[in-house]
Amino acid sequence: MLPITALLASVALLLGGNGLLGTLLAMRSQAEGWGERTTGLVMSGYFVGFFLGTFTAPPLIRRVGHIRAFAFHAALAAAAVLVYPLWMEPVGWMLLRVVTGMALVGLCTVIESWLNAQAAPEHRSRVFGVYMVVSLLALAAGQLLLDLQPPRSAVLFSVVAILFALAILPVSATRLVPPVMTVAPKIHLLQICRVAPSAAAGAVLAGLALGAFWGMGAVYAASLGLDRAGIGTFMAVTIVGGAALQLPIGRLSDRGDRRSTLALVAAAGAATALLALRFDAQAHALFFLFGGLAFALYPLAVAHLLDRLPAEQLLAGCSALLLLNGIGAAIGPAVAGALMQWSGPSALPLFFAGTLGVLALVAGGRRLFKVRELLHAGRFHPMLRTTPAALEMLPEIPDAPEARPHDSRVN
Repeated sequence: MLPITALLASVALLLGGNGLLGTLLAMRSQAEGWGERTTGLVMSGYFVGFFLGTFTAPPLIRRVGHIRAFAFHAALAAAAVLVYPLWMEPVGWMLLRVVTGMALVGLCTVIESWLNAQAAPEHRSRVFGVYMVVSLLALAAGQLLLDLQPPRSAVLFSVVAILFALAILPVSATRLVPPVMTVAPKIHLLQICRVAPSAAAGAVLAGLALGAFWGMGAVYAASLGLDRAGIGTFMAVTIVGGAALQLPIGRLSDRGDRRSTLALVAAAGAATALLALRFDAQAHALFFLFGGLAFALYPLAVAHLLDRLPAEQLLAGCSALLLLNGIGAAIGPAVAGALMQWSGPSALPLFFAGTLGVLALVAGGRRLFKVRELLHAGRFHPMLRTTPAALEMLPEIPDAPEARPHDSRVN
């Protein structure tokens, strides 16, 4: 594990800064009086950029190499962050969010492809798990920096830019040999919908719900009367819940038909969101539970797909599922913001309940009326929505020896 410590340190700095930035932008846009609809559209820009970056980042990495590509994307992200307080216009912020999303997916692609290359096949699952734990904890920790300064101050933007810049140092100083970027095989989205419709529905609907949480969660927390520290704690508690409950839920899903677990978890998440409407004072505890349930939905969908596809199609299939999740995440903040503008902050938990309720019906209905044989038994892996490079670390994915260096250090 020691040789990848530098990579994990960069991840912690990047995602800590990115976690702070998302919450900061939601609060600042509200302070500027832009309204929930505009805030939702602005926040959707990040996921649009993340989606676009999955196509633009790999060619750049193959052309200039991992370290140069990392420095390029980190500089782009830091510059975009510093422009936010200088360009206080919704359209400008939306464009900057797209740029930030493209930069972050480039950074994550570099890190994840490098981690995949450094992990021996028998250790890939462990490396993947450590990477996801570091990612979730960094995102949660970033929320707690929100109380350093008021949202109208430019100081927090500078803090984010500093974290992005510092993330370059561990990567640029490492002696690890960069891997060779491979081109992932393609699979048609309709094929995923035919082979594993519950997985496809889970990816899209989980993306809708969590995209809305990342984009509008801070706005909802502010509507509960929470101060800056309270908003940061609210967001952090939800993320920590997502980290804490994924593994027990996943182990439950490994024992039976994953569609049953997917339906039960989605239904419980919808019920938890509805309870939050009545018990605002206990919202932290409820959203810890909601985070644990909602964050488990996408990895449950991935595990279900791993059960259904032949080995040679797993990487392409998981990449297609990631694409569906990204589409949902890009739409979620815009739709949730419009609903909150129309009917008030309570529309956000209602949006959560609606999307997860639909998923429960889809997965439960498929479980009741469609019995399918497993091609092979996959395993649940706790995860966030990430890049296709990270999916290669899943032990079910066939190894690609040509993408791995023979020696982990430069001679």
